[in-house]
Amino acid sequence: MKRLGRWLVVALALGGAGSCSSDAGTGPVAGVLTISLATPNSGADGAIQFRVTGPVAPTSVTAGPGLVAFSQPLTIVTRLAVTGTLTNGAVVTIGLSDTRKLSQYAATIEAVAGSDFQLRSITGYSLTISQ
Repeated sequence: MKRLGRWLVVALALGGAGSCSSDAGTGPVAGVLTISLATPNSGADGAIQFRVTGPVAPTSVTAGPGLVAFSQPLTIVTRLAVTGTLTNGAVVTIGLSDTRKLSQYAATIEAVAGSDFQLRSITGYSLTISQ
């Protein structure tokens, strides 16, 4: 009976140790999100200004091919400007320390300019966020 009790204690201890991890599979998962533009003037836009909001500040910002991105310090509300020939598709990728919170991020257009840098109405423009 004593042996059975010892084995039971050992089995429970091993079972408990196996189920304990620092985050139980729920810790942060670093990665990137992509912000894509839908424009009614594809190829005729020269600049866009927008803000990205989320629960955690981005860790990096990288402009899409052929574009240049400018940003304020990266915080939970980060303002960005992207210049170049804007077409439908990815304008920036943003590094995150936790991509599991993707649904909590939003991108809001503040201004758009044509290739002549004259401001346009933002009607018909939209940004989407994907992983």
